[in-house]
Amino acid sequence: MIADETWNLATNVLCVRLDTIGDVLMTTPAIRALKASHPSRRITLLTSTAGAATAKLVPEVDEVMVYDAPWLKATAPRIDSTPEYEMAEQLRQLQFDAAVIFTVYSQSPLPSAFLCYLADIPLRLAHCHENPYQLLTHWVKDPEPESFVRHEVRRQLDLVATVGCQTHNEGMSLQAPEPARRRVKDILQKLGLEHEHLWVVIHPGATAPSRRYPPEGFAAVTRRLVMDMGIPVIFTGTEPERELVESIQAAVGVATHSLVGGLNLSELVALLVIAPILIANNTGPIHIAAAVGTPVVDLYALTNPQHTPWGVAHRVLFHDVPCKYCYKSICPQGHQDCLRLVTPEAVVEAARELLHLQERI
Repeated sequence: MIADETWNLATNVLCVRLDTIGDVLMTTPAIRALKASHPSRRITLLTSTAGAATAKLVPEVDEVMVYDAPWLKATAPRIDSTPEYEMAEQLRQLQFDAAVIFTVYSQSPLPSAFLCYLADIPLRLAHCHENPYQLLTHWVKDPEPESFVRHEVRRQLDLVATVGCQTHNEGMSLQAPEPARRRVKDILQKLGLEHEHLWVVIHPGATAPSRRYPPEGFAAVTRRLVMDMGIPVIFTGTEPERELVESIQAAVGVATHSLVGGLNLSELVALLVIAPILIANNTGPIHIAAAVGTPVVDLYALTNPQHTPWGVAHRVLFHDVPCKYCYKSICPQGHQDCLRLVTPEAVVEAARELLHLQERI
């Protein structure tokens, strides 16, 4: 790909990714490509409140700006457009040379493009299904999903490649701060796991109900790991997921560990840096683990095809169903067979394969 000369001159670049943890992480290889293509390029990431905590742990991002856009479903309703005018003015004052708008193919980039247009950012790049006319100076006709569907990481790498920005390192980018690493080490020591050869992290929650493996399935998996194989299990999750985890622990009937509500995002990253393996639904921690190189067993609800683990040893488990790729947060059929019919035995076997337990146990 020949570099676009106008983009060669852009040193102050705004990246727009208004989604959450996993989406931000899957954009980091493209951000690295933007950064690597100019030795003095500065990258500012405009992202949601949820995405900002992750973005601050990405070394290629120089500055993080928080904006909860009204065209994103997670944003709470508001009564007027004052925040939009204020954000446009804030962006204008920062005098960006260019903006790259990253979206999944089911999202329109045009609201973000219009915001950048109001901010007088001269170069504006995005995938778009419809003709954006003056809102984008660099329009990449979106081929998805009509022609094919790419992994989300590949989609964003392909976008920045159209203006000559590439990287040899296509891995996701994330770093755990040293204070978080020290605290996690202390936690593991108190749990008596600092010298354990094998242990497993299980994250049973997910924002969307359609992406949640049944609690009884997680309980059966945990029971097999602890009782049959002697492998300690640590549960993670946010405070609202405490009841879920406690119900799973009660059903297991043997001792397990819970760090639910006890880790901030940096500490979760630090835990997954050293975890031998993660078992989880297809949610943010899967992408965190992939970003730091930890193998994952991904219980992958077939709501969409393009968010599987990237660049790490993994097993993606699902039951094929005719209604796959529904893009719904709640199963339209009400059965969740794409996850419900995945057996606990299959999950344990996937973990065994990733840990090479045949040789170690």
